[in-house]
Amino acid sequence: MTMSCEPSALFRPQEYALPQTLTTWRRILYMKETVTFYPFFIHCFFMSLFASIIGPFGGFFASGFKRAFKIKDFGDMIPGHGGIMDRFDCQFLMATFVNVYIHSFINIPTPGKLLQQVFMLRPDEQLELFHSLEDSLLARGILQPPA
Repeated sequence: MTMSCEPSALFRPQEYALPQTLTTWRRILYMKETVTFYPFFIHCFFMSLFASIIGPFGGFFASGFKRAFKIKDFGDMIPGHGGIMDRFDCQFLMATFVNVYIHSFINIPTPGKLLQQVFMLRPDEQLELFHSLEDSLLARGILQPPA
């Protein structure tokens, strides 16, 4: 049994032109004018940058929160370590960032996802959307008027 699927554009190599500011370095290092890599690496770079620079501030935020309520530790499940919450305070900030990042930059709407949203509308809203879409397609010449 063989299965195949088309990988997302995020996981297919793409070619990018290097900025003009690197022209001198490109000539010195005998580099091409373009570089090829997976777009996924760009997302990995920004997530790792956030995790290493901003992520630790989750601990500072949690400490400030505890001090405001005059609490030494969030719990005593792990003696001497301040509880489970104290072990994961940075991860809460990172999880929030990853969620926002995915929904803002990676999770691109597809016709299937849009159709799911349309099916959740009331019937009168679906008809309104249909007529608006039909008018727009007719005005742009994509759809021919009925004969």
